[in-house]
Formats: sequence, C-alpha cells, structure tokens
Amino acid sequence: MVCRFLLVSLVIDVILGEVTVSERRRKLKEMTQGNHLGDAYATTLARMKAQKGSKSRLGMEALMWVSNSERPLHASELCQALGVRIGSADLDHENIPEIRTILRCSLGLITVDASSSTVRLVHFTLQEYLFNNPSLFQSPHSIIAEACLTYLNFRCVRALSPTLSSALLKFPLLQYASCYWRDHLSKDKTENAIQLALVLLVGFEEHISSRFLLHHYNNKRDWWEPWFDSGLGSSGFTGLHGGAFLGIVEIVAALLAMREWDINAADAIGRTALAWGAARGYGGVVAVLLRLKEVDPNTVDAWNGRAPLWLAARAGHEGLAKLLLEREDINPNTADTEYGQTPLWLAAEGGHEGLAKLLLEREDTNPNTADTKRGITPLMWAAARGREGIVKLLLEREDTNPNTADIEYGQTPLWWAARGGHRGVVKMLLEREDTNPNTADKYGRTSLMWAAARNHQEIVRMLLEREDINPNIAGTEYDRTALWWAAQYGHEGVVRLLLEREDTNPNTADIKYGRTPLWLAARDGREGLVKLLLARENTNPNTADTEYGQTPLWWAAERGAEGVVRMLLERVDINPNTADTEYGRTPLRLAVDGGHEGVVKLLLERQDIDRHYRY
Repeated sequence: MVCRFLLVSLVIDVILGEVTVSERRRKLKEMTQGNHLGDAYATTLARMKAQKGSKSRLGMEALMWVSNSERPLHASELCQALGVRIGSADLDHENIPEIRTILRCSLGLITVDASSSTVRLVHFTLQEYLFNNPSLFQSPHSIIAEACLTYLNFRCVRALSPTLSSALLKFPLLQYASCYWRDHLSKDKTENAIQLALVLLVGFEEHISSRFLLHHYNNKRDWWEPWFDSGLGSSGFTGLHGGAFLGIVEIVAALLAMREWDINAADAIGRTALAWGAARGYGGVVAVLLRLKEVDPNTVDAWNGRAPLWLAARAGHEGLAKLLLEREDINPNTADTEYGQTPLWLAAEGGHEGLAKLLLEREDTNPNTADTKRGITPLMWAAARGREGIVKLLLEREDTNPNTADIEYGQTPLWWAARGGHRGVVKMLLEREDTNPNTADKYGRTSLMWAAARNHQEIVRMLLEREDINPNIAGTEYDRTALWWAAQYGHEGVVRLLLEREDTNPNTADIKYGRTPLWLAARDGREGLVKLLLARENTNPNTADTEYGQTPLWWAAERGAEGVVRMLLERVDINPNTADTEYGRTPLRLAVDGGHEGVVKLLLERQDIDRHYRY
C-alpha cells in the first residue's frame, strides 16, 4: 500500500509539472495508461540531485546500492554500507546514516518492506529505468566492491573474534561484504579493489569473513560437496585457498608472487587451492597453479578422497580436465573413497562425451573400473542411459570388457541397453565378438527377455541375429522365456521374430503355474499370436497349466473366443475333451454354460467330442 502511494505521489508531481490544464490532462491520460513512468523517475532523480549538501550524494548512493546488490539488503546493511568511506582505516559509527534519513533523501524511490525489513525500489519499472540509463552511476560494481573490501579491512572488523554468532549485531554488513565482494569485483575490476582484496586475503584464515564465506558456501553447495563445520573454525583456509575459491586469476597470481605458500596444504574442508579451483570450474586459476612444479595434481581431500581431476569431472568441466590431464604425473584413475567412482565413471554417468574422450585418450586410463557401491562400470552407465557417443569411445578401447556385470543384480551393459530400448548401443555392443548375448541378471533375466517383454522389436531382431544366442533361457525366478513374456504382453511382432528361429521352443511353460505361450495367447483371445504359435508343428496345443489343469482350448471356450477355438480345433492332435482338475469342466460344458453358441457348434463338429453334456 505504501509503495502504491509513493508511486502515485511521483506521478502527481510529474503531472503538476505541466503548466496548462490541457497538458496536465494529456499527461494524466498517458500516466494512467502506464506510459511515461520514466518521466516520473527522471523528474524525481533531478529533484534528488538538486538536494542541498550531502543529501544528493546519499540518495544516489542508496539508489546505486539497492539497484545493484546481489541480494536484497536489510535496512541495517544499507545504513552501514553508506557509512563506509573508501580509503579510511576504520569505521566511523557517527558517519552511518539512519534509514529514515536515507528514505527521505531518496524521495520515495526506495522503500522498506515491512515483512522482511529489506530495502527495495518503489516499483519494478524503476529497475528497468535504471538499467536502461547506465550513465546514472559510474562503475557501481567496482564502487560496491571497494566499499565491501574497505569495510572488511577496517581495524575494528579485523579485530573481531572469528565467530558468526554475535558479530552481525554490531556489524550487520559483515555477511554481505564477506560473501559478495567477489561478485561485484568480477563485474568491474579496478586496481584499487584488487589491492584491497590482497590485503584481506593475506591474513584470511584468521579473518572472520573467511568463516562467513564458507558458511555461505554451505548454503549454496551441491549435495555431493563437503560440508564446512563452522564449529571447527576456518583454520587452514588461507588467502590462497580463498583466492582459488573465489576464482579471480589476477588475485591468485598476485598472492603467489607475494610470498611462499604451502601449495599442497589442505584447508578446513580438506581441500587444496588446486582442488577448489577445479571444483568451482575456474580454469584460469587451475592453469596458474599447474604452472608450479611443486603442485601435486593427485592430492585428495580429507572429506571423501576426491582429487582435482575427480572434482572437475564431477562438474563436467572439460576444459579443466584437459589442463589437468596435460600433467604427465596425474593419475586419471583416482577414485573417491566414498563410492569408488573414477573421473571416467563420472563422465559416463553425467554424459560428458568430450571429457570421456580426453580420459580415454590416456593409455593409463582404466575403462573397466567399477564403483565400489554397486559395481557399475562406465560402460554400464553409458549403455543404461543410451549415450551412444560414450559407448562408442569405450568400445573402441580393446581392453574394455563389455560383459562386466554389477555386483548388486548382475546386470551387464547389454542387459541395460536392451531393457532401455537403446538400439544404437545394442548394435555397437553386439558388434563386439566378445560380447556375451546370453548373460542373465541374478533373476535369470537376459537381454533378449527384457527386449521381448518391452516390445523392442528391432533389438530382438539384432539379438537373434547372433548365432550364439540362446532364445530358450528362462528366468530363474519363474522360469519364463523371452517367448513367454512376448506372449504374455501380446507382442505379436516379437513372437514372430522368436518363432522364426528354429531352435526356439514354443512349449516352455513357467515353473510356477505351468502356463505356456499358447496358453497365455488363448486365454487372452489373441488370435494373431495363436495363429503364429500353432503354425509351428512342434507346438503342443494340449498343455494344461499345473494350477487348475486348464488347456488353451478350455480358456478359449470359456471366453467365447470363437476364432481361437476354430484354429485350435484345426489341429489334428488337439484333445477337445480335456477338463480342468478343479471342477471337471470340459470346453463344451463351458461354452454351453456361457451361452457361446458359435463355440458350441465348432466343438460339436468334432467327431471325437464327448457329447454327454448337451442342450
């Protein structure tokens, strides 16, 4: 409500600025239609600049901070920010303006949000206006960066005990200055800001801002990154670590030139400066550090044993990985200690083809290293996700094992590719003569079985073209074959492909219920499937299930599937009289009881039918 009132007030000032009734009416119409709000802002800014004394400066500086801050500022933060004088050695508390003074000097362009106590512009269109008029502020980001760094270098701030709890009460700008000076500096670097940053970073591990920075990192970090325990302090997080963490090349280079550093030292989180540069994707920083011969590119962090190359691969930083791999002494196979994932494993899992190529060009990269949690290899990940480019790169390595199964379920790359319907991957795997097409998981389910169950016809075709494939392997859980699964789900095209193989057994029943593919097709009235199965001379039309003794004909009669009944009765070897073992009901009795006259007629045409049950 207050914001609306202020905006209306600004508009009224513009309207009253016109000298005639006609001009005021025209301006009123334009403003009520949402046009020419810029006129209101321009008029107000002109009035702001015309204020006497330091009011003009205060109003414009406040507007600059609010419109260019990286996050909404609290009123107390803005007040202290505007009290900083760049070049001064300490904070003058008497120079800090009150928020009421700031609001008055901003002439309504800035307001305080009552619910959050943050300051903001009076309307979103003001942000657009300021963006479109960049000449209003000269180098705002460098000014803010210098102010933040000046603040952090104040004697009173440096004297603070490195704790997070009480410091903000007296120094509310501390959190913002610690966490965002880098963002402003990266947008507009000045020599003065860089020098101020160097002053801060030289004694960084003892400075309270290092803990604010790491605490801020906790809130922004990815789930897999280590956690900074504020209770343990920031010991070891030196200026070099901070410089690498922040990623400003000029600052890191200057720090290296200023003094001797233990270049491989670990910080509070257990990371080296090189590890921070790699983890956060700062190629320039990594390049600078790698020029030092004493830098160990294989040092792992104390958190989960992750090396710089691992960190670069985890984030998919191909350029960083290239820089690291140019070091002859780097180990491309270093896995983390938590899950045993190598850089190549991460590249395959994340789909980073360029990164995988770089790693596989190294002869000492092991393409078969599986993680320690589930035993999944890079090839397995790439196959499961259908990443043909990475699969191609892996299979071009003769030492890649295409048959390695995971330790949890026994699933191979071919198993995953067939299950997922990734035709291109299946094709490449089958082109390797050493790929075993019959490998089954812990439940006995083969690649062919999954492809058949999911109706991946082209994959079924490719698998069956391998002479060494066994189409009759049944799962160990229920003893169901690929043909059984295809019949169960009514995949006629897959059934046709399977039956084209002379060695496919059409009669294999599942072990739990004794149901054959023909039994399933007849039960569901799938005439196309029944026709295909009965075209095979060795198909037994009389096999009953082991649970209730129901034959294919029994089911067809019970369902009134006249077409299926007709095809079954055309087989000379069919027994039309087999009754179920539960109640002794024959197909004829079922058809009569169900009122399926067409089926009854077909059955009675058989001379060998038992007619003792008639109308």
